[in-house]
Amino acid sequence: MLRTRAGQTSALRLLTDRDRDEALALCDRDPVANVFVSARVRSSGLDPMRLGAQVWGFHEAARLVSLCYVGANMVPVEAAPASVTAFAHRARKQGRRCSSIAGPAAVVDDLWRQLAPFWDRPREIRYRQPLMAIASDPLVQPDPGVRLVRPADVGILLPASVAMFTEEVGVSPIGADGGAAYRARVSELVANGRSLAKIEDGKIVFKAEIGAVTPQVCQVQGVWVPPQLRGRGHAARGMAAVVAFARHTLAPVVSLYVNDFNTPARAAYRRVGFAEVGTFMSVLF
Repeated sequence: MLRTRAGQTSALRLLTDRDRDEALALCDRDPVANVFVSARVRSSGLDPMRLGAQVWGFHEAARLVSLCYVGANMVPVEAAPASVTAFAHRARKQGRRCSSIAGPAAVVDDLWRQLAPFWDRPREIRYRQPLMAIASDPLVQPDPGVRLVRPADVGILLPASVAMFTEEVGVSPIGADGGAAYRARVSELVANGRSLAKIEDGKIVFKAEIGAVTPQVCQVQGVWVPPQLRGRGHAARGMAAVVAFARHTLAPVVSLYVNDFNTPARAAYRRVGFAEVGTFMSVLF
């Protein structure tokens, strides 16, 4: 238990299912920035065993004011300086268990500065990742060839997904299990109707997945066009198709975040109608 300058008490504790409504209300303060955590809590609740992660809640005067999702990713939500310090203190004691820290740039930068002396050196830090969103019909004509990926297409999709992941993250997703876990994740997105692609002659021309989904927002991930087909408009027309599908079937706002150095992708998203609504930062281990 801590005491703030105003004399109010503050405390950090592990959230449980009893805190679900309050946690979701906190996420809804910025539904675009917080879509990942909000979607996970909506689908799995706050029980760590079911969620596959812990969610730490920072309270002031018995009111939840910020939280931090700590699983494979560490993601702060609505975090102010006092809560960031509390999260960093808890994370130092627990030790690094996540493969990345991601979220609003100023918050992640503060959190990482407090953790850096104690945790191992990250593989990469991406300081500026524009957060983009669209809440209208796409400005580009959607590619009619983009469709939901069928389970029978997973063998075609998987090599493209591996290539995208390796190019984007810098390491292969194929682990000691020979890729079984990664294939399962790809197959799950397909089975849930969240994977879209254009396939020609048995090869991927464009692909994207819709990861986190809430009633307000869905987040696109894994956007990829084979290098030899880039510069031909596949990304813009493909993303227009994804936006049209997602807004019609999943949520009224479609979001994503992109590396600032990926100039072609940012240009393609702007052509579709995406606008920057914030900035993320990622620390990758």
